[in-house]
Amino acid sequence: MKRALSVLLGAAALLLSSAAVADRVLCQVTYYDTIQLIEAVPVDSPYAVEPQAIGSYFLFRLVVEGKPADLAVIKVYVYADHESGATLIHQANYSYPATNAATHGFSGLNFVYEPVRDGELQYWCEQK
Repeated sequence: MKRALSVLLGAAALLLSSAAVADRVLCQVTYYDTIQLIEAVPVDSPYAVEPQAIGSYFLFRLVVEGKPADLAVIKVYVYADHESGATLIHQANYSYPATNAATHGFSGLNFVYEPVRDGELQYWCEQK
């Protein structure tokens, strides 16, 4: 009896962890020859999500808002990191949950240009 209960609890934990993993959004961000993977899961407050530095010119912010379900969205922000402060240069919204295409996930391949230093960032995102 104890063994059966242990197996059931283990299976339930595996299902719950699999569901949480399925909610992951992963973006591959390329700047020059460097690739960074940015991962996000649904959050209660989008304001707590900090941007990630990409090279010395860009900041990349990935936010997954899962609730309420009728307003669920994935948001991607790219900022130019200037001496005077961060300036939003790209914003994209995607449905959540997302449907991945055969290549470049749900977002397609995006190119973002920093206007002052002429830098280029590329990204694409997928739901795991």
